[in-house]
Amino acid sequence: MRVIALLRRYPIIGLAIGVAALAGTLTAVTLGDIAHAVLAVFTLSIAVREGVRMVRYIIKGHVGLDILAVTAIVATVAVGEYWASLVIVVMLASGEALEDYAAGRAERELSALLENVPQRAHRYRDDGTIEDIAATDVMVGDRLLVRPAEVVPVDAALMSFTGTFDESSLTGESLPVEKVDGDSVMSGSVNGSGAVDVRASAIAADSQYQRIVELVSEAKNSKAPLVRLADRYAVPFTFVAYAFAGIAWWISGDAQRFAEVLVVATPCPLLIGAPVAFMAGMSSAAKSGIVIKNAGTLERLARAKTVAFDKTGTLTHGLPQVVDVRPVSMSADELLILVGSTEQYSSHVLASALRTAVAERGLTLRDAANAKDVATHGVEATIDGRVVFVGKPSYVSTIASGVPEPLLDEGEAAVYVSVDGAYAGSVIVRDEIRPDAIATLAALRTLSIRNVMMLTGDIEPVAKHVAQQLGIEDVRAECLPEDKVQAIRAAPLRPVVMVGDGVNDAPVLAVSDVGIAMGAKGSTAAAESADVVILLDDVSRVARAVSIGQRTVRIALQSIWWGIGFSVLLMGVAAAGFLPAIVGAAMQEVVDLIAILGALRAVRAGQAQLHGVAGWH
Repeated sequence: MRVIALLRRYPIIGLAIGVAALAGTLTAVTLGDIAHAVLAVFTLSIAVREGVRMVRYIIKGHVGLDILAVTAIVATVAVGEYWASLVIVVMLASGEALEDYAAGRAERELSALLENVPQRAHRYRDDGTIEDIAATDVMVGDRLLVRPAEVVPVDAALMSFTGTFDESSLTGESLPVEKVDGDSVMSGSVNGSGAVDVRASAIAADSQYQRIVELVSEAKNSKAPLVRLADRYAVPFTFVAYAFAGIAWWISGDAQRFAEVLVVATPCPLLIGAPVAFMAGMSSAAKSGIVIKNAGTLERLARAKTVAFDKTGTLTHGLPQVVDVRPVSMSADELLILVGSTEQYSSHVLASALRTAVAERGLTLRDAANAKDVATHGVEATIDGRVVFVGKPSYVSTIASGVPEPLLDEGEAAVYVSVDGAYAGSVIVRDEIRPDAIATLAALRTLSIRNVMMLTGDIEPVAKHVAQQLGIEDVRAECLPEDKVQAIRAAPLRPVVMVGDGVNDAPVLAVSDVGIAMGAKGSTAAAESADVVILLDDVSRVARAVSIGQRTVRIALQSIWWGIGFSVLLMGVAAAGFLPAIVGAAMQEVVDLIAILGALRAVRAGQAQLHGVAGWH
């Protein structure tokens, strides 16, 4: 059945087999002339078909390589090498089949996401019973049941006490991820061995999985500029082939020698190798949690000379961490409890860091009454009958006496506390550098990145402090989105890669030669504007993306040159009279296979180049 399906998909192969069987039978019953006529009619009709396609291609402005195949078919028929002409036809048709097979293998990882699109959801009714609905019908706030080994249908928050989820198809992380009550769960992740309840936080169309599916669909349908690089070799390669064939004919005086050379000049490896390599490279990136939207991005990554980073959330965690507690008249734990309890109803970015610090010390938050935001200054609440204010030093100094000047190291900020109008102390926070940031920059330098920039909206002292720790010399602080765009456009060393995660990074990601969005926690706007989306909260994937691009392009070029090299070698042998036409046609199939296998090495692209870099993982 699989053979029948193959022949239906590639009917030229089936027709060629049928013609071969008919011609063989006619030859066996001493009707060789009729057999030759059958072969000639069939092969010349294929030559006409390919010739029409070639002309249409040329009209569109491309000089293709099909002219050699068409010439080879006509030449072999002209000199009476009918069976060789049939082999060329089979070679062309089977070359297409081999390319499809190789590309299918290469994009297997890339397509895995599409195969697991959530279709159904189990929603709780008001009476506690469960109804099955389409995933597209889930509304925000719906309570859903996710059974063991089922795919989470939409982005949601876990309602069960604990849960374990396989996020490998989304992030490339092979180990199951533990979640607790309240944690976010991505659509597309696979539930573990126990049923859990979740509450939908987004509809299907807005969920993480659907965003990734859209990105992968774009990636599958793209075509890289380098894939057309074979066309650049079309004219010189064609002239070389005709020169070999013409010289061989002139020296030998045998027109058959002309046909023998053109048979082995059929350039299938040039046409097959580069597309397969690019699809394989994109597959490799997908396995590493890196979605590359279009194959052309791989070529620009390979040639990149400058990488620019946003600071907050990219080179740093983006969430300040408590580094010191400085009480005045109470214990450090008591001061931290008051701060965390006051901030538990606040949505400010520092509030999460302060509450996390309380939890990390094993302390318990207290109930807060009359909690309110004091616009631009901080938060006020009543705790155990005491009025507590947490906020900026400048404001605390207006409501309390004896407030000292903050003594801070570079990159630190202070949160001041007053209790019943008296200064109670301060909490020091700092946005810590990601532990893998230094290793990432070192890896980029080994990959021939000549300039690293930091573009940030943060104040200059903080930006310079972070840059100094990372060894970045080109720092642009207090940047508005338009300032970042201008800096990227003015960068002298190109192509330029920009890495960011926030809404304010969307414009600069769009204008960069390659925009990379940290999509695990970043904004939808940033991901939509970028050429590459990193699904893990891991900045080291930036270096891996560059490495994958470089090795993929190198393998694509190697596959092209291998095809040229083998073809020229075979042309030389044929020109010398040592390669009969039918044998030469068969040898081209071997060359095709070598080119495809060589291109498939890009499935493992981007690993070896980074071994040995300090801190690389």
